[in-house]
Formats: sequence, structure tokens, C-alpha cells
Amino acid sequence: MKNLPMDLLRAFVSVAQLNSFTKAGELLGRSQPAVSLQIQRLEELVDETLLVRNGKNLELSEAGENLYDYANQILSLNDLAISQLSKSTITGKIRLGIPSEFATVLLPKIVSRFAKAYPNVTLEVNCELSKTLLSKEGKASHDLILALEDNPSKTGLKTGSSLVKTDELVWVASSDHNAQKVEVVPLIAAAEGCIYRQRAIKLLDRSKQPWQIVYTIPDLTGIQYAIQEGLGVTVLAKSTVPENLKILTPRARFPELGEVGISLICSARNKKNEAVHLLIEFLKTSLT
Repeated sequence: MKNLPMDLLRAFVSVAQLNSFTKAGELLGRSQPAVSLQIQRLEELVDETLLVRNGKNLELSEAGENLYDYANQILSLNDLAISQLSKSTITGKIRLGIPSEFATVLLPKIVSRFAKAYPNVTLEVNCELSKTLLSKEGKASHDLILALEDNPSKTGLKTGSSLVKTDELVWVASSDHNAQKVEVVPLIAAAEGCIYRQRAIKLLDRSKQPWQIVYTIPDLTGIQYAIQEGLGVTVLAKSTVPENLKILTPRARFPELGEVGISLICSARNKKNEAVHLLIEFLKTSLT
């Protein structure tokens, strides 16, 4: 029987998620050639081509798609087993800041898993706009911050910032709302300073598409209810779109929105904090 090495699977999943050998290397602390070699070794082991290049994009082959789901399950079980076995030695309190838009998706998953694995570590979670979290005061009041960054290509230049993944921004509406026919785009958005809001307005203006803010609310749950009532459309990271809402196909009225970076910022005083580093791994696993 062949065994699938965990480090090869982690490299494969990282490359597939980030669509880049270089970004995967930055995440894993390896060089681009080293990650390429890991993928090559994995392909030789399974005797299949897992990744194919389509222009500038990397895509999963049919075999790659099949392995991807198994790889995620294997990595999740591995990480959970390791955390369970080492939980007795970890204690402390972590002040975590996350974007309001991610609270509904991430909090139940992360808090429940982390609390079970490390019952002696207390999580104090604060949900704010990324702009607020990344302010001087925000960084000072948190041990670890998960934040959205408008220009992920420059993330690596920021001290203490580690790009976890990029996520596509999409237009979202209610499942029965025909938003394509509206003349003035009715926007539901968070307050000023929200990256989603800024990106939507910038690209609507660029395409000369009239728009109007019809509803402002800071959290995803409130935005979700407003969309369900047919009040308008919003912009979300694709990975956070609730199942009962639909993603709109980009058109002239709804231009392509590009991507945002999702990064982790660890305060300098916590560089050697074991509990913080374990939470970082939990966050990376949950996001990727």
C-alpha cells in the first residue's frame, strides 16, 4: 500500500487554493521550486497529473479534483488529532479580531473546534471592519488579526502580515430577485471603509453604471436578511456567500470585481506564543 505524505498533500491543497506555487510557498515557508518538487513527487506517487496550466491560471485536472476533497479531509483529521493530543500543555488567552463579514462563516467553525482541542485557551473574539482592525489602535488591542486586504499582491511587503489565500469578490442577490433588469443598482453594504463597498462603487463608477446605497448594515446576517427581502444586491467574498443567495453572472451592470487577500497579522509580542501559532494553523485550515 502507498502512503500519501502529509507535507505533499498540504502543498497540493495550498497550490490549488492559492492558484500559485509562489503564494503557496510563502504560506508554507518554502521556496517556489521546493513546492513544485513536492507536487511533482505527489504526481509520481499517484501516477496522475494533478495540476494543469491554462494560460496564467492553474487548474485541477480530473484526478486533481478527486484527490483535492480527500486531501482536505486527511489534513483536517491530522490537524485535529495533533491538536487533541497536545491540548493539555497549551494555556492562555487570545484576543482575535476578524472582519464582520466573516463572523457568520468562521466563528462557529473555528471557536467550536479550537475550544474542544484547547479547553485551557480562552478566545476573546472581536468583529470589526478590516480598516478598524488594521488601525494602530486595532493592532494594539489584538493578539492576532484576520483581515481583508485590498491589494493582495503587496501583502508580503507589510511587516507581520501573512497572506493565507485570495478570494474572488462576487455580486450577490436573492434567489428570486431579477437584479439584472434594474437601471440603478441598489446596493446593500457595510459602512464607509468596507473594502467590498469601496470595490463595488469604484467599478460601478468606472463602468458608468448608476448606483444607490439603499441599506447600510455592518454584519453579514443583517445583509443577508436585507437581500432576502429583495432590497438590493451586495458584494461578498465567494467563500462566504450563504447557500440561500445567488451569485450574479458579471455583466455590464455588474462588472467583475476581482479578488481580495485574506491575511493574518500577528503582533510582535506574540511571535513565540504557542497558543497563537496553533490558532493561526486552525484559521489557515478553516480558510483553505
